[in-house]
Amino acid sequence: MKKFQLLFICLLSVTFSSCEKDDICDANTATTPKLIIEFYDILNPTIKKNVTNLAVKEINTSTSLVFNGTSKIKIPLKINVDLTKFSFILNSTDTAIDNEDFLQFNYSRENLFVSRACGFKTNFTLNSSTPFVKTETLIPDGYWIQNVVITTSNITSENDIHVKIYF
Repeated sequence: MKKFQLLFICLLSVTFSSCEKDDICDANTATTPKLIIEFYDILNPTIKKNVTNLAVKEINTSTSLVFNGTSKIKIPLKINVDLTKFSFILNSTDTAIDNEDFLQFNYSRENLFVSRACGFKTNFTLNSSTPFVKTETLIPDGYWIQNVVITTSNITSENDIHVKIYF
């Protein structure tokens, strides 16, 4: 009987000793950060400017993120390649006045282990020589994005503004 009790205690302690605090990934744990973009008035560069019916769509996907009446947006970068190209469509709900520009962000990636429960996260570093490429549609309608400024090249959190767009 004592052998059975000893075996039971050993099995019980092995079972509970394998549990760790990181078995649950909580909302405060660091995850792959999104690219934070803030919009500014081209005529008064210190004043933030709200976008109107802005649709942001990653090229070769069907899903768009729509933003309206905000001066700051968050968009995800690809974690499996070193560039992501987006279509930025201002006034996207009105085809008569919409205006589409493309921005391709070039970066390097670093995968970091967070925990067993959360897995890995990816940090990004925008390319120092060509962090972005701005292009127009095949039928040019004039750039609505007048200037792009990289404020933080290292994208490791969503606490910083990474890109400023002036229009």
